[in-house]
Amino acid sequence: MSKQKEFRNADAVLDIHDKPSPTHWLGLSLQHLFTMFGATVLVPILVGINPGIALVSSGLGTLVYLTVTHGKIPAYLGSSFAFIAAMQLLMKTDGYPAIAQGAITTGLVYVLVSVIIRKIGSAWLDKLLPAIVVGPVVMVIGLGLAANAASNAMYRTVDNNQIYDFKYVFVALATLAITIFFNMYLKGFLGLIPILLGIISGYLLALVVGIVDVQPIIDANWFALPDFQIPFIKYQPKLYLGAVTTMAPIAFVTMTEHIGHLMVLNKLTKRNFFDDPGLNQTLLGDGLAQIVAGFVGGPPVTSYGENIGVLAITRVHSVFVIGGAAVLAVCLGFVGKLTALILSIPNPVISGISFVLFGVIAASGLKILIENHVDFDKKKNLLIASVILVVGIGGLVFQVGTFTLSSMALATVLGIVLNLILPEQARSEEKE
Repeated sequence: MSKQKEFRNADAVLDIHDKPSPTHWLGLSLQHLFTMFGATVLVPILVGINPGIALVSSGLGTLVYLTVTHGKIPAYLGSSFAFIAAMQLLMKTDGYPAIAQGAITTGLVYVLVSVIIRKIGSAWLDKLLPAIVVGPVVMVIGLGLAANAASNAMYRTVDNNQIYDFKYVFVALATLAITIFFNMYLKGFLGLIPILLGIISGYLLALVVGIVDVQPIIDANWFALPDFQIPFIKYQPKLYLGAVTTMAPIAFVTMTEHIGHLMVLNKLTKRNFFDDPGLNQTLLGDGLAQIVAGFVGGPPVTSYGENIGVLAITRVHSVFVIGGAAVLAVCLGFVGKLTALILSIPNPVISGISFVLFGVIAASGLKILIENHVDFDKKKNLLIASVILVVGIGGLVFQVGTFTLSSMALATVLGIVLNLILPEQARSEEKE
């Protein structure tokens, strides 16, 4: 930390190691909390995990990350969207214990890569995960969830039968329109929380049309211990090979997101976090945070671009503010009525938000391809992208006995393998 403390970014209102005054601290931390709140609780809602646990695991994960990186990087960790499809599949088959094992496995992958980078450097990651692999895989993460979002926006379940409901479609499309409006026309602090405002607006509309059950909120206690899913206490762990093979490959996708966020933070703070504290240390912090999330009952966590946006706009880069937001998230996880309120949000509202979020994820993959000037006149690039997109979006699953690779994981593996084995030029492209 001594090296960083010698430098102070003159453009920052509060630099990384500056501590805000007590009167400002709460407001600045709440701003980060609200910014990540909508997305962090949306993931457990889509998967079927207690949102109170997700808030707790998010806060704990962030505190672990800040500790491991020696308080040098102002990054907030929230629930990861990359694992949603895999978690939904595992929840339907083996329940949360399988998700926990997958989350712990992805964390261990991060730890392993951290050790390797510490020994031999990080140049090999660029060869394993070039833009032509990462871009289409990120697109698959978003587009692979599109059908589920559309289904939840149209159908309500009655006696295990799905019935088309116009009210559902109306609420979903209205929530979508409101969220788009907030994204485009709000500015300042409100411009940083369009997802949260969209959820609130959609929820109020759902109340008006009568598709919200408020009784669980009335019955809930103000203070409630979150439904922690701790191994050997809540359940007896066993090996879920399918969970390991489904979620572990996705870790390499979220690593690229992690590295991308570090690049942005380097530019904002005028530092080089790849050198100090080092990529190995940042990956270790992220991996240990995921392991903690798996042990308490939450989804895997990852650094949040939304909170990086707050850093950019406010020029408040203090790790004390980030740490304050993490503590607030842990505390909110124990508010029973808040958890019940979140669980009462109907599917059409979540779907309306999902149309934006999943689409943004897919568009981010396209952005990766554009920014890296990927040439699709080259057959190698065209083939890699084609296979990843069709396998991932089409839902192809590789299963042998208990060994299972989800479509997203299979698409990632195939993309990596094709990139490694295919020559740079097809024979038909070679000059005579």
